[in-house]
Amino acid sequence: MAIHIEGLVAIAIFYMLILVVGIWAAWKNKHSGEAEGTDRSETIMVGGRDIGLFVGGFTMTATWVGGGYINGTAEYVYLPGFGLAWAQAPFGYALSLVVGGLFFAKPMRSRGYVTMLDPFQQLYGKRMGGLLFIPALMGEIFWSAAILSALGATLSVIVDINIKMSVVLSALIAIFYTLVGGLYSVAYTDVVQLFCIFIGLWISVPFALTNPAVADITVTAVKEVYQAPWRGSISSDSTWVWIDNFCLLMLGGIPWQVYFQRVLSASSATYAQVLSFLAAFGCLVMAVPSVLIGAIGASTDWNQTSYGAIPPKDKDQADMILPIVLQHLCPPFVSFFGLGAVSAAVMSSADSSILSASSMFARNIYQMAFRQSASDREIVWVMRITIFVFGGLATVMALVTGTVYGLWYLSSDLVYVIIFPQLLSVLFVKGTNTYGSVAAYLFGMVLRIGGGEPYLHLPPFIYYPGWTLAQRVDHLTGAIEEVVVQRFPFKTVSMLASFLGNVGVSYLAKYLFESGKLSHKYDFLDAVVSKHSAEIMDKTTLVARGNNIGLSEMGPVKPRLSVTLAAAFTRRDTLPTEMVEEEEEESSPDSSHHDEE
Repeated sequence: MAIHIEGLVAIAIFYMLILVVGIWAAWKNKHSGEAEGTDRSETIMVGGRDIGLFVGGFTMTATWVGGGYINGTAEYVYLPGFGLAWAQAPFGYALSLVVGGLFFAKPMRSRGYVTMLDPFQQLYGKRMGGLLFIPALMGEIFWSAAILSALGATLSVIVDINIKMSVVLSALIAIFYTLVGGLYSVAYTDVVQLFCIFIGLWISVPFALTNPAVADITVTAVKEVYQAPWRGSISSDSTWVWIDNFCLLMLGGIPWQVYFQRVLSASSATYAQVLSFLAAFGCLVMAVPSVLIGAIGASTDWNQTSYGAIPPKDKDQADMILPIVLQHLCPPFVSFFGLGAVSAAVMSSADSSILSASSMFARNIYQMAFRQSASDREIVWVMRITIFVFGGLATVMALVTGTVYGLWYLSSDLVYVIIFPQLLSVLFVKGTNTYGSVAAYLFGMVLRIGGGEPYLHLPPFIYYPGWTLAQRVDHLTGAIEEVVVQRFPFKTVSMLASFLGNVGVSYLAKYLFESGKLSHKYDFLDAVVSKHSAEIMDKTTLVARGNNIGLSEMGPVKPRLSVTLAAAFTRRDTLPTEMVEEEEEESSPDSSHHDEE
């Protein structure tokens, strides 16, 4: 394939557009939050908590709608044996945003948290926060790597250039404007990203639909023409797998820093809820052209196209069906416009995950666990360094790891079975403690990893009811591999076991220590005896007024001011001794008596 100059020009224009918007957003908001006294590091993480309805709606939609979303939806609609029935991402993620808006956005935003891990560290301590950071980080890094990997595949369809160079360049652009502008740059480029996808795909769809090689998609939806109907079906022995995967998308789509990053940047708790509902609608709307392109791919006689007689599914290229349809079924100028827009959107999708990972590391690991006295400038520099490091790590994985999608599937499962039940406990169940959290972590991890992961060639050591052996054929090499298929909804069962384990072990530990059946000296995590009551933690808000903690969640929601660590946490093990002593002196009866005098 020759280098297509038009394709390169289209990609260059869209890349330049996103880069310029990212830099402009950083420049426009460089003094944001200064008047209110907000820390610069917090402005980078949550954008000064003043993201409006228009930009907020777009950036919340872009939580999930990116390169992976549009490519994956088209792929599943196209694949024989799956079809529209198995393209669960649009409805799954839309419902995820609805559930997140109804139950999770308000308590998280009204308590003034800065990252998703704040409530965990507040209730369970810095060590548990560090443990929960691991699956959260894995999810964000592998998601970014999968996006960049998809970008390389998309670009390979357009132009025969060095794919590694193009992926590195794309990552550098995304890293650069994220370094410069933080959440503001991510949010404003999300607006451009969604416009690019929407316009680029909708311009292409009519041309692809009217191509002579494409049969009527309303006919191929229910009748076999070139392959099985693209409407798809769910067989009786796959019903539980379908339900398991749907629950994974709907509930497992909530405990991600990329989502709460947007929630916590909203100007109020009500706004955060409204943005979630708007984004749910946006998710469904943005999936329509992808579904149509997948249907077009399933309705095409590829022998009549420039692609060749062998369909993409038989070349193991089903994951690239969207760029293939744009390239071979549309006129050149349309295909380059569409592919350029999609490529730019894919590149832009990686930025929020990289920012999320660096936000959690800088605040919850570096500042809260190791350097409580770190200055705001120091935190900003830690964020910038980790944005570069995590971005580089994702890029390297995209280039050298052939199993990046397998890693992403496994890590997203771990987020579902480990972090979601803990988030449920920390926000809605009173009395859970660090002992329950550790037990839940182990239960979830062992039960999920025990089920194996075919994409990583990870064999199961727990064979759930209904398991079966299936053969997987590599169409390029002809190699046949036997894999274990778990037909039991073990991911959701692992999540429920993790949740019940947290509640059960927490109450057991509380009973044993408070009843005296176990000596207080064995409370080595300081989770029951030292703080005595877990309930007080659920009342704590991180909205600071001076050095005092507001204990009412019913107070008006304001943009969060700079918070000292002593005010942010009531858990003593997260503070240096001298800070605890200072706080106790300030709040002592004597000092308040002198103040009155």
